Parts: sequence; structure tokens; C-alpha cells
Amino acid sequence: MRVLHLIYRFRPECHAMIPMLENIQYSAYHERAIAIMSVYTRMRQFLPMCQVYDFSLNDLLAPKKLRTLTILSAIMNFLHFRNQRMEITLENLAKLRADKNRLQGYIKANQELEKKIETLTTIPPEQQAEADELAAAFSELQAATVCEYQEVNVINDSIAEWKTTIAERTQKLAQVKVDVSNLKEDISKLKSQIVESPEELKSQMEKMRELVRNTKSCIEKKDERGVELQNMVQDMTYTEAENQRIYSFLQDLERSMSNIKQQQQEVEQAQKKYEEKQKEIKNLCMEEGLLRRALGMKMDKKCKQDIRRQKRKEVKEQHVQGVLGHCNQIHEKREEMADKIQEISHETLQLKAKIQSLREVCSKETKKAQALYDTLSASMGELHKSIDLHVADLKLNVTKMSDGF
Repeated sequence: MRVLHLIYRFRPECHAMIPMLENIQYSAYHERAIAIMSVYTRMRQFLPMCQVYDFSLNDLLAPKKLRTLTILSAIMNFLHFRNQRMEITLENLAKLRADKNRLQGYIKANQELEKKIETLTTIPPEQQAEADELAAAFSELQAATVCEYQEVNVINDSIAEWKTTIAERTQKLAQVKVDVSNLKEDISKLKSQIVESPEELKSQMEKMRELVRNTKSCIEKKDERGVELQNMVQDMTYTEAENQRIYSFLQDLERSMSNIKQQQQEVEQAQKKYEEKQKEIKNLCMEEGLLRRALGMKMDKKCKQDIRRQKRKEVKEQHVQGVLGHCNQIHEKREEMADKIQEISHETLQLKAKIQSLREVCSKETKKAQALYDTLSASMGELHKSIDLHVADLKLNVTKMSDGF
């Protein structure tokens, strides 16, 4: 009950109260059952959070030692996990507050930077004519460099074609040299193989024929032996399959015999339990008669206690209504605060994205302005010099290639 009060804010006194939405006749007879059922329903809602999904009413009415230990260990693990998460959420809230303060400082800095950017980007009317002249000169320079780059690319393509033709011709020359050397070697081999007398040639031919006959006979013998070995392998595989089938059949028989023995033992145990339960039933019948007599005495006492309980209930109901109204107000305030927190987090994300985009734009614009200011003055002379040198080198290379061919 303490855990339920900690998590759901549901006090132990509220378990014995009937819900306001339900109309039950003779509610006095349901006092004990209502308390037990309310605890049971709350535990059914709570224990799946602790990874316990098989909680039953028997665990409350007749608890067992091992079962209660497992449930309590699951609850302890959940509480430990909850405390850890609460610490993390508190740290995150502190970070969020610090981030909000930083965000306000960043917003102020961004506003100041925007003002500086406006002052830097706006060109005064005195310098407008000079800026227009520089832009026109820059566009003319770009057009001239594009034309010269196209001419250079055409010359490079022609040089590459000449290089490919030279490489092909050198490859063909090397291949011809290799073929000539191979022909010379073949001629020398053929000269060494020429036999002077025809008798020696005949004797060598007969020896070669005998060798061919011997090799043919050996090959035939090996083929026959291979066929015999294949037949033996097939017989072995067939016998192995039969042995495995018999072995699996024997294993199935052993399993069935063990199952039959287990079933016989279970039947004997069930008969013993049946005899013990019959004895217990007789004892319970004797106890039932005694309990009925005691129940009659208790019913008389209960009628007197019901009158007192009704008076107490009326007082408790008034108190509960006030508490429920207060709880509803707190719940509404909590929902409003959660909505506000979500709105604030969404706004912070949007502001972070805007700040990052503004930073990138500012850095790009400042780099562009500074690069244009630095490079325009230096690039005019360097471009002309580099292009002249490159064209002169290309002309020298072309003249050398033409002289070589």
C-alpha cells in the first residue's frame, strides 16, 4: 500500500471506499471485499510495470513464500529504476534551465550580429559606382578565362591522341620482336630433332606403339577397378542408412518406455493424493458445522457494527469528496504544466535551428565578402601571367612533338 501511495498517490484509507460512479445496494456487506478488490486492481495495473504479468487474486488471499519473494524483488527493482530515472529527470530539468539562460544570451548576441551584418552588407552610395565597375570587370575576366581554358583543353586532347598512337606502335614492335625470337628457337629445336638413319626412326616408332598399348591396358584395368569401388561405396551408404534408421527406431522405443514408466509413477502419486484429499474433505465437513454455528453468532454482532459503520461512512464520504475535488484540481494543473513544458521544448528546438542557420549564413556572407575583397586585387595579374606561361609551354610541347614525328 505504501508503494501504491508513492506511485499513484492513492492513500490506504481510500481502498475501503466505494467508487462514486457505481451504485451498489447493501454496500455494508461489501466492505472487506471492496478493500481487497481495490488493492488487487491497483496491483494488476502496477505489476506489469515491474515485469510481473501473472499476478492473481490467490497471491493476496493465500500468499506463498517464493511467490511473494519474486513479487517483492520485482517491486524493489522497479523502485530502484524509478529513483534513478527521477535523478536523471531532475538533472535534465537543471540543464534545461541553464540552456534557457544560454538561449536568451544567444538571442541577444544574434540580434547584435544581425545589426552588424546589415551595416556590413549595405554599400554606401559613395562606393556604389566603384562596386559596379569591379563587378563588370570581374565578369569580363571570367568570360576571357573560360575561352582560354577551352583552347587549352583542345590542345590537351590532341596531345593525348598522339601519345596513344605512339604507345600502340611501340607495343606492335615489341610483339614482332618476340615472334622473331620464338621462330628462331623453333628452328633450332627442329634441327636438333632431325634423325640421320631411318632404321633408328622405325625402332623408336615401335617403342612408342608398345608404350601406347601398355598405357591403354593400364587405363582399362583402372576403369574396371573404379567401377568396382563405386559399387562398394553405394552398398556401404545403403547399409549406413539402414543402421541409422534402426538406431532411431530403438531410440524412439526407449523414449516411449521411459514415458510409460513416468506415467505409471504419476498415476500412483495421483492415487495417493486422492486418498489424502478424501480424508481432508471429511475433516472439512466437521469444521464446516462448527463454522456455521460461529457464523450465526457473528452475524448478530455484524448488524450492530453496520449501524456504526454507516455513520462513519457518511463522514468519510464528505471528506473523500473534498479530497477528490482537490485531486482533480491538482491533476488539471499538472496537465497544464506538462503542456507548457512541451510548448517550451518545441520553441527551444525551433530557436536552436534558427540560431544555427543564422550562424551559417553570417559565416558564409563574411567569408564571401572578405574573399572578394582580397582576391579581386591579386587575381587580375596572376591569372594573365599563369595563362601566358601555360600557353607558351603547350606551344613548345606541340613543336617538339611535331619535330619528333
